[in-house]
Amino acid sequence: MKLSVAAAERFANLALACIHREYPTKLGQHVLNSDADVRPARELTPAFYGCYDWHSAVHGHWMLIRLARIFQDEPLADRVKYAVGRNLTAGNLQQEQEYLQGKGRESFERPYGLAWLLRLAAELRGWNDTDAQQWSAALTPLAGVVEQRLCHWLGKLSHPVRSGEHSQSAFSFGLMLDYAWACDRREFARLLEAKIRDFYAGDRDGPLAYEPSGEDFLSPCLAEADVVRRVMPGTEFAEWLEQFLPQIPRDGSPWLQPARVPDPSDPKLGHLDGLNLSRAWMLRGVLQALPKGDARIPSLQAAAGEHAAAGLASVSSENYEGAHWLGTFAVYLLTESAAQ
Repeated sequence: MKLSVAAAERFANLALACIHREYPTKLGQHVLNSDADVRPARELTPAFYGCYDWHSAVHGHWMLIRLARIFQDEPLADRVKYAVGRNLTAGNLQQEQEYLQGKGRESFERPYGLAWLLRLAAELRGWNDTDAQQWSAALTPLAGVVEQRLCHWLGKLSHPVRSGEHSQSAFSFGLMLDYAWACDRREFARLLEAKIRDFYAGDRDGPLAYEPSGEDFLSPCLAEADVVRRVMPGTEFAEWLEQFLPQIPRDGSPWLQPARVPDPSDPKLGHLDGLNLSRAWMLRGVLQALPKGDARIPSLQAAAGEHAAAGLASVSSENYEGAHWLGTFAVYLLTESAAQ
């Protein structure tokens, strides 16, 4: 699949319509320490206050930067730079850091939102553009605090989190590892690689038949496979996958149908639209790690294509419940971000 300029404009417009939109908003993890903390999101977290919630604002900025970087010679890039530049100022990001370090916020947006913040930092660092490098420098102190906080958490985390929503560890580990590699954070990368092996290398018979739960936007089993392939060489990964997901067909037969979304306007039930998109990129991640000629490839390819088609068809501006975040998942899939 290739991302056209027209499609990039459509996805960018979704984020451009909400990164400065204050309401509706959800302060689900906001800890109040005093009356002074009863303030609008634009004052508490002035860089990432739109898009309904903090983590969606963060990855909405990532999506815009990703698209502007790919299409930097198109008018889209100038629109993105103007919009993003209003938020990613040194002062705003300093306030984000102060907020994050406030009392009682040790687990704020951990791990999903914090992992996306690191992915944004990696994207900015990799773009050789004057504005991007200015934003990267302003974001670096906040990314350093986030990395330190996640290292502390990883040191204490005794078990993986196998949910299909924001608390899941596997998908966030992948984002963190991509940041560690891109930004040459070697100790962080070693810690993550060891934790991934410790948590997942011995897993067998993943319960894929129990998926999805009714509000999943991430597959626990496929996200695990997608992060394990990052730390195992091809032959070792192929053997691990045989033990972990032995139900993958070897005869090319149909397998793993896309989820049906009962109500895309419901902010939780609509998660299943995102599940179809994330399953697609996870399946493609597994595919790229398997040796050429592996008998499981045809069924995996077919499943990835079906999920991508179902997920991409759901991305629209019709319902803000999905419009504020599904564009990111579409761009993450179409720009093969997980493969880098």
